[in-house]
Formats: sequence, structure tokens, C-alpha cells
Amino acid sequence: MNIALWIVQALLAALFLFAGSMKFIMPVEEMTKQMPGMPGWFLHFIGVAEILGGLGLILPGLLRINPGLTPLAAAGLAVIMIGATVIGFMIGPASGALLPFIVGVLAAFVAYGRWRVAPHAEKVSRPVDRVAPRSTPR
Repeated sequence: MNIALWIVQALLAALFLFAGSMKFIMPVEEMTKQMPGMPGWFLHFIGVAEILGGLGLILPGLLRINPGLTPLAAAGLAVIMIGATVIGFMIGPASGALLPFIVGVLAAFVAYGRWRVAPHAEKVSRPVDRVAPRSTPR
């Protein structure tokens, strides 16, 4: 299960890093044309959330620094994908909401998997290894 979670995390991280960065590369007029009724500042906010969420899927587990952030990042991305699914239903055919729905289910899978099934191990630090031996003159 750990390997499957890492694979899904890596794929989702690549997807969200790409999608979030595109919200800053594309002109705001182009993005608002594709999504009517969405202000540019909100699309930039979603872009920041996607980039941070993509990093949050990988870095805590890879560096073993606060690995409890991985399920939180995945849950936050699942919430974003719920919104994307609703918007997909509103502005076009139902088939346009299928991809955000699948991505949201995968993000929810990572959130549950890293929270309950196979959580990341905490970084174990051994302070004894860091202390230099004392030399006492006799």
C-alpha cells in the first residue's frame, strides 16, 4: 500500500504543480475567458494552493519533517477538486467534471491512506550520536 500511495502522490504532485504554475503563466484574461465568473485574484489564489498542496504531498514524507502535513495537503486538494467538479458541471457538459472528480477521489485516497492506513514515519533523531565524546584529562 505504501508504494501505491507514493505513486499516486507523485502523480498528483506533478499534476498540481503544473496546474498551479499555469495559473501564473497564462494571462488572466485567457483564464477568465475559459472560466466565466471567476476573478483573476481567485484563480491566482487557487494556483498558490495547488502549488503548495503539490509540494505538501511529497516533501513532508520525503524529508520526514512533520509528515502529518501530507494527509492535510491531500485533503485540501480534494476540497479544491470538489469545487472544480461543481464548476465543471455548471459551465459545461457533465463529462467536463469527470477529470476533476477522479483527481479528487485520488487526493482523498492519499489523505485517508496517509492518515490511517500507511502514515509516514516520523524522523528519528538520536541526540547521543550528535554529542562528541568527552575527553577528560587525567
